[in-house]
Amino acid sequence: MGVTSNLEPKKVFHYFEEISKIPHGSYNTKQISDYLANFAKERGLDYVQDELNNVLIYGPASPGYEDAEPVLLQGHMDMVCEKVPGCPIDMANEGIKLIVDGDWLKADGTTLGADDGMAVAMMLALLDPEEDYEHPALECIFTVDEETGLEGAEGFDATLLHGNRMINLDSEDEGIITVSCAGGITGNGRLPVSREAYDGKVWNLKLTGLIGGHSGIEINKERANANILIARVFSELGDKVDYRLVCMKGGSADNVICKETLAQFVSPANDAEVADAIKAIQAVINDEYVLSDPDIRLELTAADQPMFVPMDAASTGRVISYLLNAPSGIINMSMGIKDLVETSLNLGALKIDENEMTTLYCLRSSVKSRLDFVCRRLEDISRVLGGEIKFSLYYPGWEYRAESPLRDICVEVFKAQYGYEPKIEAIHAGLECGFFAGKMGRDFDAVSIGPDLLNVHTPDEKASIPSTERTWKYLLGILKVLK
Repeated sequence: MGVTSNLEPKKVFHYFEEISKIPHGSYNTKQISDYLANFAKERGLDYVQDELNNVLIYGPASPGYEDAEPVLLQGHMDMVCEKVPGCPIDMANEGIKLIVDGDWLKADGTTLGADDGMAVAMMLALLDPEEDYEHPALECIFTVDEETGLEGAEGFDATLLHGNRMINLDSEDEGIITVSCAGGITGNGRLPVSREAYDGKVWNLKLTGLIGGHSGIEINKERANANILIARVFSELGDKVDYRLVCMKGGSADNVICKETLAQFVSPANDAEVADAIKAIQAVINDEYVLSDPDIRLELTAADQPMFVPMDAASTGRVISYLLNAPSGIINMSMGIKDLVETSLNLGALKIDENEMTTLYCLRSSVKSRLDFVCRRLEDISRVLGGEIKFSLYYPGWEYRAESPLRDICVEVFKAQYGYEPKIEAIHAGLECGFFAGKMGRDFDAVSIGPDLLNVHTPDEKASIPSTERTWKYLLGILKVLK
């Protein structure tokens, strides 16, 4: 028996457990794509598997719905692969281990992948029903590499679709119907560094204990970004002792708020001076972040030898100046929608190797001109400090539709099931609906829904079991009235 065999809805959790056995991080989707194609083949369902590994499976209409317009269901098959230090699971080649903890489904030491594995599982459960569900013909779209810039949706051939109504299943808050989202772009920066001999003791410094999270959903929670915060640590350290940076590494994905950064430096100061300085800086940081990141720690340990020859003073200064002064976090709040972040950017990953510092950014905005302006600011500071940044993987926003019959139906079904009004929301995170809206034209009508998921993109990710069951019933209710 599987870990989820006693959970409801059975078919949904069965398929979630099945895909959890398959490695399916971004850019590692061939195996899960083949699984989906074989699923369709084994059941005699028409399907398309494209060269990107996107999969489209056509499900027949139930009796009485043959003349209804098909409904598009959509989610992405890739997940963010993060794990706690010391976790032995090789997420590139191994599945994850599920844990049921009361009303929550979690993974052992890794991200859960409920973003967006729950969408995949729900679509498979509809295509392999355990009872006679009522719905129009289904066109179930499983895209790849959403987490790296919505690349699967961008490359998907929309001429394969026959419907214009889409239910995206990539939301993470039950009771919210998402109807608009921000657009975004990825930034890849580089800043050359120079090195020279420098005498002193070699130290490793780990900034850890941060909460992190999704850079679209949690960016408004003022959580610390380890890649930015460690620059502050070194800036303040320089007021008390001399040092030179050696190397640094933090984060692995552009859309994850970095929760841990490792650095190495050399200092001629005595041990007590260095330790006391770090301790004093930690006290200040802990006081500032007591509510958003209460467990921040600076772990200082001696090292036998430096990874590389230390950077010279100028390179050390340029790296710290860049990280301190490049724009970061929330840039603008929306003036039209209360509490909506309009423009932001996240330094999700950085690495300093022998020759350069590389940076990986996720930039988002619901106003294209403001997105362009933040790109310009990054280009400017990079140029001034002797580096460069290039932008790619742009994805469009999804504009709010004043008249939406699908949204109206979703509201009415929600009220009938839950007894209260759902919240209609625009979000700062990116959704693939933007690409599909651009491809499908002005008649395209979409909503995004999903069950309660917490701490996505982190090893603390968990999915609410009762919320998943209610969301499944809600989806079935919507499909039943879409004639």
